Amino acid sequence: MDNKKDDKYYVEKILADISFLIKHTKDLEKEEFEKDEVLLDSIMFRFIQISERIKKLTIAFKNKHIEIPWRDIIGLRNRIVHEYGNVDLNVIYDAVKTDIYDIQKLFESV
Repeated sequence: MDNKKDDKYYVEKILADISFLIKHTKDLEKEEFEKDEVLLDSIMFRFIQISERIKKLTIAFKNKHIEIPWRDIIGLRNRIVHEYGNVDLNVIYDAVKTDIYDIQKLFESV
């Protein structure tokens, strides 16, 4: 069994998290989104996971893929973690309704 955790491994995990986010939010209206605390927690957890996995990618990989907005993704994680009770849900909603699709395409192309 190969447990090597390299860039490919982390990209696959990031894509799995992105797929989860898309699957569970694609038909979600904003009102539903704001009222479903369990889903909100799950969404924010996935964004945190994506960021944590990005931190484990090699510098060489990140330098090779400058088209990916590394700083923005990590910045979202920092907002969630450090301002959890005060996170602007509009930012999170926009991220899952628009930004996540662009991020998915970028990671699929690496």
